[in-house]
Amino acid sequence: MLKKSLPILIALTVLLAACAPQGTPTMAPADVQNTAVSAAWTMVQATLDANPTATQLPPTETPSPTPLPTFTPPPLIPTLEQFILPTSTSAPSDPNNCNRTLNMGEAGPMKNVRIENQNAAQVNLSLYLWEPNKFGQCGYVGYVIKPNEKRKVGIPSGSWSAFGWVLNPKGQSQAGPISFFIGPSASDDLLRLVIKKETIGWVGP
Repeated sequence: MLKKSLPILIALTVLLAACAPQGTPTMAPADVQNTAVSAAWTMVQATLDANPTATQLPPTETPSPTPLPTFTPPPLIPTLEQFILPTSTSAPSDPNNCNRTLNMGEAGPMKNVRIENQNAAQVNLSLYLWEPNKFGQCGYVGYVIKPNEKRKVGIPSGSWSAFGWVLNPKGQSQAGPISFFIGPSASDDLLRLVIKKETIGWVGP
């Protein structure tokens, strides 16, 4: 606003000075300039006073951070006691229980027995030392004997039983059972186990 009004005031001052009578004493140029400036500032102040005072905006409120919700931990789950399986207190195996495979390595000295299959079919032979012998061993031992085969095997002394399945293609038959005893001093020459269609024969001491 001041920049727009100042040229107008200066022009008015010059015009008034030119129209003044010649006989009248003139003002010094500096006084004229000071007077014009003073008048200009007076008009500027009047203009400012006429304008409404700008209303000062209220200070902007700085938003405060919203507090986060407080975390409440869940209730503790009671700890379960360690589950312990009951320990088995089974009794040790009965050494007299012979329902097991015979431990040939600890059954004592072996006696030679010749098994003779007199059938034209395979025989599955089962020998059972049914009570502990002198060395505390008992159990099962099995053999597969081919048709008409003669095989020499070693078995320990003790009380035995023998049972065979004759696998004849025309019909399976059972040979035995038969019981026999092999003494510690038995002669190998007399020990023979002969398998026929439905019987087992023992030739020994």
